[in-house]
Amino acid sequence: MSDHYVKVKVQLEQMKSFGEDAEKEGVDTEEQLPVSSPPASVSPDPSSTTIAGRDASNISITCKHRGKSRTKQGKDDKNSCGKDISDLSLHGSVVSAHDGKNLNRLGHERTLHIRGTGKILQGKSETNGNYVTIHASKNVQDMRREDGFKLPKKRRPVTVDTSKAKTSLEALKLSIKQLKWKEFPLGRRTACDIYWHGVSFHDNENIVSGQVNKFPGMIEMLRKINLSRAVRTMQELFPEEYDFYPRSWILPEEYQQFSTQIRMVKENDATVNPTFIVKPDGGSQGDGIYLIRDPSDLKLMAGSQAKQGVVQEYIQKPLLIDKLKFDIRLYVLIKSLEPLEIYIAKEGLTRFCTEPYQEPSQKNLSHVFMHLTNYSLNVHSGNFVHSDSQSTGSKRTLSSVLYRLAAKGVDIKKVWSDIIALVIKTVIAVVPELKVYYQADIPPGKPGPTCFQILGFDILLMKNLKPVLLEVNSNPSMRIEHEQEVAPGVFEYVPSPVDEDVKVGVIRDTLRLMDPGHKKPSTSQPRAAGFEHREEIPMEAETQERSPDEGALPSLCLKQVYPKYTKQFNYLRLVERIAALFIRFLGVKGNMRLGPTAFRTFIRTCKLSNSNFTMASVDILYIDITRRWSGTTPDSREAGNTHTHTHKQKHVYALKQKPSRRNNM
Repeated sequence: MSDHYVKVKVQLEQMKSFGEDAEKEGVDTEEQLPVSSPPASVSPDPSSTTIAGRDASNISITCKHRGKSRTKQGKDDKNSCGKDISDLSLHGSVVSAHDGKNLNRLGHERTLHIRGTGKILQGKSETNGNYVTIHASKNVQDMRREDGFKLPKKRRPVTVDTSKAKTSLEALKLSIKQLKWKEFPLGRRTACDIYWHGVSFHDNENIVSGQVNKFPGMIEMLRKINLSRAVRTMQELFPEEYDFYPRSWILPEEYQQFSTQIRMVKENDATVNPTFIVKPDGGSQGDGIYLIRDPSDLKLMAGSQAKQGVVQEYIQKPLLIDKLKFDIRLYVLIKSLEPLEIYIAKEGLTRFCTEPYQEPSQKNLSHVFMHLTNYSLNVHSGNFVHSDSQSTGSKRTLSSVLYRLAAKGVDIKKVWSDIIALVIKTVIAVVPELKVYYQADIPPGKPGPTCFQILGFDILLMKNLKPVLLEVNSNPSMRIEHEQEVAPGVFEYVPSPVDEDVKVGVIRDTLRLMDPGHKKPSTSQPRAAGFEHREEIPMEAETQERSPDEGALPSLCLKQVYPKYTKQFNYLRLVERIAALFIRFLGVKGNMRLGPTAFRTFIRTCKLSNSNFTMASVDILYIDITRRWSGTTPDSREAGNTHTHTHKQKHVYALKQKPSRRNNM
């Protein structure tokens, strides 16, 4: 036995020498020296040297030393780990010896695990280099526990309920497979970590925990009318910041206003003949959209029912590529509302028209393949091109279009900066009422899931490269195949490489960000200097700490833009703060309407009443607001039954300003 111990001592001294030399030189080396089969067993501790085999001739060893830089390693380095290893057979296999800094702790403790015995050979080197004792000691688990090591636990796979996923199912399945998570296509009796819904938060009414990929109220808030109202409120408060949304009128309630304003414009300048685009409130995929040049062309009725929708100024000078009009589909993740977290996908889609563009005239107003970029419309054109390439065809990646523009000298950083600002401002506009919906479905203190959602922003670049918001889709298509005629009259779905490349990445990385097993990263702090309101926002790569399971996955395709740029945009969240007051004074949790008593309490608590604004005036104001709301049609109320508080917000904002003016006088 003494001979064995002497040999162990020799080997440990060699390992010590290698470790000290490497530390002095700042070496960061990792060499694997296979001698013969079978292969070595790998220790879960990255700072350990692993030796495995039944006898001295069947060994491989990994030496790993950490430092500041990587230097060349010669035979001496290898020999310092591998020399005379054949003499290290100690009644079994030696499987781990802590090296580097672990070997050079106070007292220079050495440990060798003897396979098959569950024991550890433990020795100590004194400062003079003499090795004084070595003896069999505790088992590996006890030793590691004392040294502060945590034994790795096999992670339970994240569970995803895909039973309600609908058209996003194929992309979702691929994403789950890449993440090595567990899918439940038929649902599960016990709770899942994530629930993926195809349409709305209410696809499954029995969820009390986990995470759902839809926010309650998002469908309602992103209908054409409610989105237009939300942005209009912000335009009244911050007109310069919200000039990216076309001027809009809500139908049918603002038809007279629209008609009067257009008539006055034409009377003032006979050469002006603007074009307008009409969009149904709940329409999607281009359904029901048409162009007009005169208010009399509006189709206001559908049978006996008034059509709900918006009419907007038509952008007559869009940026063209290959003489074709196109728009951008950008994917945006709302990771949470409180705190507000927004991510933007660094890759998106561009959808092209299939007929060369001409400015609108009475002759071409009905040419939908020229004026409307909707994929669902243009796919039926004989000129539509399905392409496996990302840079050709009627649907291309956003990056391919930006590269092409950059080649022509376009400042792509500026374009990205403007797009990011547009996205953040739009989300800020819809968040106030979205929070009202959220507290109605999941009141504070009530068990319920947390929510996140992927939105589809449709953005048009004007000829001067200014981005314009067309609409926001609460349920953007995540289908990764398209319908193709494979024989006359015979259609089938075939894979779409462009869709798969973009959409699978968005879903997969959304799941990665929502992984319940990850420690929640600390919220990005506002930059010390911040950005000025007009300064460009860079679209640099996002860094994200990876879990061991994500080693083979690409870097995140989603970039955080809020709260990262809080300092630049936080001043726009005024209406959100007013909405917080509204929610506070609702009284009954889960309610969405402020009653007369709650309104009086609000006015009194905020000390807004005085000799000029009595409580009787408060009651009259409430009745006036309620009457205006009741004057809208039932369909409109159903589409956005929180809009009452938008009127209150405006009045409250005005009321809050009046006292301050008096105080300043």
